[in-house]
Amino acid sequence: MSETKHRRPIVIGVTGGSGSGKTTVSKAIYNQLSGQSLLILQQDSYYNDQADMTMAERRAVNYDHPLAFDTDLMIEQIKTLLDYKPIEKPVYDYEQSTRSSETIHQEPRDVIIVEGVLILDDQRLRDLMDIKVFVDTDDDIRIIRRIQRDIKERGRTLDWVIEQYLATVKPMYHQFVEPTKRYADIIVPEGGENEVAIDLLTTKVRSIL
Repeated sequence: MSETKHRRPIVIGVTGGSGSGKTTVSKAIYNQLSGQSLLILQQDSYYNDQADMTMAERRAVNYDHPLAFDTDLMIEQIKTLLDYKPIEKPVYDYEQSTRSSETIHQEPRDVIIVEGVLILDDQRLRDLMDIKVFVDTDDDIRIIRRIQRDIKERGRTLDWVIEQYLATVKPMYHQFVEPTKRYADIIVPEGGENEVAIDLLTTKVRSIL
C-alpha cells in the first residue's frame, strides 16, 4: 500500500440518531487527521428542494424519513468526488425549509467523511463506504442536545422541537436509524467523548493512507 497510492478516496460513513454526537465524531476525526487531504460531506445538505411547496407544506414534511433526502444526488456527487472531480454541493436553508439557490464548490480530497442520520439506510450509499461508524447515545441525551441546537441554530421554539421529536424524530429513529446499526463496522458509545474509538479510527485511516 505504501508503494502504490490507493486508487480512489477513502470514504468514512458516520451515522447515529439526531443529537448522538456524530458531527462531533466527524469533526474529531477531521481534526486528528489534520494535514491530510480530507472533507466532510453532510447528508443534511441533501434535503429535497421544496421551492414549489408552501411554507405550511414544508413544515409538515417528515424530515426524519429517508424520502426527505435527495439520495440520488448525494450518491452522484460522492461518485464524482471518487473520480477526483469537483462538485457543487447544495446548501439547505433551515429557516425557509428548502434548498438555497446557492451552492458550495467542493474540490475532491483523499478522505471523504460522510455524515448523517440515514446514510446507512440505502445500500447504494453503504457500498461506497470503506468504514461505517454508528454513534450510539442514549435517547435522553440526544433530545436535550437537539433542543439546544434547534432553538439556538435553527430558530425553532421549544414546543415545536418537542412536538417534532415525539411525532417523527423518535419513531423514525427506531424504524429507520437504529436498525442500520447492524451495518456498522464500528459502534461508538457516547459520541465525541469516546477518545479511544476516535483514536482507533484515525489510526486505521492513517494506515490506509
